[in-house]
Amino acid sequence: MFKYILYIPICLIILTGCQTKTTEEELWHHINVGRVLADSRGMKAEMQQSTENKTLYITSSAKARNTWCTIPAPQGGWNLNTSEFIEAQFTNTGTSPIEVLFWIKAGKGWDAVSASEKIEVGETKTLQCNLRDTFPDGTPLINPNFIDKIQVMLVNPQVGSKLRVSNLIKKGKLPQWQMPAGKLELPDITYEQAAAGKRVQYQTASIKDSEKYVALYLPKDWQAGKKYPVVVEFPGNIWFTKDCYSTGRPEACTIGYGMSKGNGAIWVSMPFVDNVINQITENGWGNPNHTADLTIETVNEIIKNFGGDKDRLILTGFSRGAIACGFIGLRNDTIASMWKGLHACQHYDGDGWGKANINEAKERLQKFKGSYFMTDNNKEELKSMLKETGVKATFASSNLNAHATAMFLDNRPSTLALREWYQELIRINDSIN
Repeated sequence: MFKYILYIPICLIILTGCQTKTTEEELWHHINVGRVLADSRGMKAEMQQSTENKTLYITSSAKARNTWCTIPAPQGGWNLNTSEFIEAQFTNTGTSPIEVLFWIKAGKGWDAVSASEKIEVGETKTLQCNLRDTFPDGTPLINPNFIDKIQVMLVNPQVGSKLRVSNLIKKGKLPQWQMPAGKLELPDITYEQAAAGKRVQYQTASIKDSEKYVALYLPKDWQAGKKYPVVVEFPGNIWFTKDCYSTGRPEACTIGYGMSKGNGAIWVSMPFVDNVINQITENGWGNPNHTADLTIETVNEIIKNFGGDKDRLILTGFSRGAIACGFIGLRNDTIASMWKGLHACQHYDGDGWGKANINEAKERLQKFKGSYFMTDNNKEELKSMLKETGVKATFASSNLNAHATAMFLDNRPSTLALREWYQELIRINDSIN
């Protein structure tokens, strides 16, 4: 590092073109000047040229909890395997303070790293994201080889808020990043026909030509004519804080893949919906009855078209999705009769969120004849409810100490216990068939 610091002033004196070193490290060289970023919500973000460097000019156009713009990775990705940080400068050029969330997001089921600051009018701050950041237990948040987007978010912005973003660069030099042993990586969602080993956007008959979809994964060993267990999963709410990146959409799901490790089971990630609205419900329930109906329809199509086994259906979910295992998954006799097992992570039906009160949760549990597995749900109220209703339950603590689902993609004891529970459920039926 000392050698590098000495090199810069010498270079500036001798070579006027030495600023190309900085340009090469910038991460938006592939974004053309004049381009308006397409993947934006509630804001306009346009790339312009400012002196010798590119600069992103952002104007908020909506009042929402979060607005954002997305800088996509270039073709072939960014070379970040040995980089330590990504940073940028943020200048508030508007007339009101701005709270900024700066995200580096990785694909294939990895999480995101972030930095956040409140920036006063006229103030400039540098935000820096650590590419080697971890969850509290030391689990890596991201794989720097698979970073697919950089996002600038504004939290509760005023309409007309303005932000200038400059000097988006990688910094620091570290040994090559190493993949943790036993770590699973999800296939990214593609837009093609369902096939073995692929995770695709899929529309059932009732949502054709809408903006709604499910994420359908056929296992690597899938063959037409064979029967497979089906794991159905509900996502959490849309929720962006410094320590939680959740889109509230089907692609945010990971648990089903972690259960099966991508083999021997069909995995489908569901949206929450309201049939009056053409879009996926990212926050809240939408219409719970409509979501229950879509879930039944989706499972029946999977049974008919892809070999799903009606006697080996398992429902799982995280956060909002964990509550939905009971609130929606046991909503009526038809849907409740489908499940061999339920798995809930970090919330449960009856804990009070979204009007899922304990007394009605008990009534819903009366419809369930299978087995429950709870991850990071250790409240005595829950244990008493399950005991009172006679539901067999297994409890495990992940020790991830974060509101996330990364624990299901490694071999920690809680995940191994979940996989054993899952295998036992599908083995029971195998012996009957």
